[in-house]
Amino acid sequence: MTTASLHDISAPIATHLQSFEDYMRDQMRTRAALLDTVIRYIVKQRGKRVRPMLVFLSAGLCGGIGDRSYVGAAMVELLHTATLVHDDVVDQAEERRGMASINAVWKNKIAVLVGDYLLSRGLLIAVNNEEFDYLKITSDAVRRMSEGELLQIQKSRQKHIDEETYFRIISDKTASLISTCCEVGAVSAGVSADDRLRMRNFGEMVGLAFQIRDDVLDYTSRSSILGKPVGNDLKDQKITLPLIYACRAAGPKEARRVIGMVKGRKPTAAQIKEVIAFVEEHGGIRDAHAKAMEIKDQALSYLTSFPDSSYKTALTDFANFVVTRTK
Repeated sequence: MTTASLHDISAPIATHLQSFEDYMRDQMRTRAALLDTVIRYIVKQRGKRVRPMLVFLSAGLCGGIGDRSYVGAAMVELLHTATLVHDDVVDQAEERRGMASINAVWKNKIAVLVGDYLLSRGLLIAVNNEEFDYLKITSDAVRRMSEGELLQIQKSRQKHIDEETYFRIISDKTASLISTCCEVGAVSAGVSADDRLRMRNFGEMVGLAFQIRDDVLDYTSRSSILGKPVGNDLKDQKITLPLIYACRAAGPKEARRVIGMVKGRKPTAAQIKEVIAFVEEHGGIRDAHAKAMEIKDQALSYLTSFPDSSYKTALTDFANFVVTRTK
């Protein structure tokens, strides 16, 4: 399977993404001096604009990109940025995209207030443009992301997490926003209720596959530091799908021992290396990757009823990119 790059995938909407940068800057302007300084710092941390890309591609697939698509793309990007700022506070993160995080530079109180501002700006964009469907879609996404985060915190204290709970967490924490992007894009093009549902489901499945791939990469990536495996999730004592599948394949006694290493005191580098070897030996990485591929195929099934176009090709390529990316 040949995988396109994000640059290739965004080609059909490249001019819209360029115009979107100016549009976003206008939406984030403020006359409050300190807030303006922080906002300009956030703009420097700009990511790959994956979420606006999905809004525009979905709109293109469903009939056309218009002013409503820009409103929707700005709304989801502001929501996404707000959640990143708040997440860094919750996680006490020192960096974001290679730069010091907002909370590291301006402390938690300002970071929380800036996150609140970004969220309110996103809501106001919808209100001012009378896009009340967007409000319902994104409010539900915020609810789901909050519930997913709280469920993960609750389960982090336990020594066991089953596959059903894992999928509930990643569905709410990750897939909800990707689903929102695709649904908002479809709504901006004025599609039928059936096509809107298809795009929502496509985004949900792609989001699940994206997170599983992320969790697989945590076991397969390598760090140059001391030649040790990365294992960031294990350092944070998180149990993800590769470990769940490996424990299911191993005997109960061995599974309990490995889970004890992860959930006891913070695991050492040697213990992380041992857990990764356990997951590899018992097929956890292989089985988790197979599950991501299965979910990706489910996602693509929701696109079959749409006519062929450059947008459909790009969304298909994005689904394939999600499960084959290396970082």
